[in-house]
Amino acid sequence: MEIFTLLETLEDLLERSRNLPFSSKSVVDKDEMLDLIKEIRLKLPDELKQAKWVKEERQRILVEAQKEADGIVKEAENRIIAMIDEHEITRKAYDQKTEIIETANEMSREISKGTKEYADSLLGSTEDVMKETLEKLETNMTEALRLMEISLQDTIKTIQNSRKELK
Repeated sequence: MEIFTLLETLEDLLERSRNLPFSSKSVVDKDEMLDLIKEIRLKLPDELKQAKWVKEERQRILVEAQKEADGIVKEAENRIIAMIDEHEITRKAYDQKTEIIETANEMSREISKGTKEYADSLLGSTEDVMKETLEKLETNMTEALRLMEISLQDTIKTIQNSRKELK
């Protein structure tokens, strides 16, 4: 940078100056010193402009970085909200699934119970008819009727065993 060169020249000028006897003061060439100061002044504004530009550029970069960071944070917040919503939907779906399964199981138990009751009722009616028939046969027994009686008793036992299995 030229300004540093000019400052070094100024420093050399002061070092080369003659000292006054019995004093720490020096004699310098006034014109030469003023010329150097003018040159420094002429060079100084460019250096300051560059420094100002660097400062402004730094500020612009910081503002831009802050905007980008804010955008990233906002996007992350939106993704978190979306994930929470998605989680809530999933949880509700699982709750509904559980409720549907419980309802289906309850309906299945009711249908099974109703089916067993219906089958028991039919078997009970059949058993009653068979008992009536057996009683009528016992009063009018012949050998053929006796064989039929044994067959009916076996059928009744099978029906009773089937009813026990249903319960």
